[in-house]
Amino acid sequence: MRELSERQQNMLGFIEEFMADYGYPPTVRDIQSGCEISSTSVVDYNLKALIQKGYINRDAEVSRGLQLVQGTGRHEELPDTVAVPLLGTIAAGDPFPLPTADAQGVETIDLPQSITGSGENLYALRVKGESMIDALIADGDLVVMEQTSRVENGQTAAVRLKLQDETTLKRFYREGEQVRLQPENSTMDPIMCDATNVEVLSRLVAVWRFIG
Repeated sequence: MRELSERQQNMLGFIEEFMADYGYPPTVRDIQSGCEISSTSVVDYNLKALIQKGYINRDAEVSRGLQLVQGTGRHEELPDTVAVPLLGTIAAGDPFPLPTADAQGVETIDLPQSITGSGENLYALRVKGESMIDALIADGDLVVMEQTSRVENGQTAAVRLKLQDETTLKRFYREGEQVRLQPENSTMDPIMCDATNVEVLSRLVAVWRFIG
């Protein structure tokens, strides 16, 4: 491995400690705040250096897309993979009914611990449809989701439309008394609905694709 600057050593140490404490990777803004760095562009520059020097991998399309390269961190006692429950299929096209309760939790998917952390509050869904293809989420991909009832505008979330009892995967935008569920496909229109009809189920943590 190539030598690290003092700032890069501090960032790598922060990433390792954050993942050990919370079970998932930090965002760029987490690193900026935790390492007292002046701007996100400085963080990004040094993350690229850590990638080039072989210490981390990064999926720039996901806010928590950092992965420690095995053998370079201080927490080698953690397992290589974590079994995450596969709860069913979610629409990335038109919404459709939730999977039945008795089908949930039967199957698990082994995913890298560097992506899932401890796996707590995480589950996987298989994507059906092409409404998120411009965000590099394709039909058949697995999305790793963190259970939460709140997301920030612009985050990708699994939401339930209460009256229809249907779920969908979209970017979430709260706009006054309405919610806009925005597809990432230029050929598709957003779904506009009353905010009281929308229940946030989880937010996107990572995308996992099997290439055979």
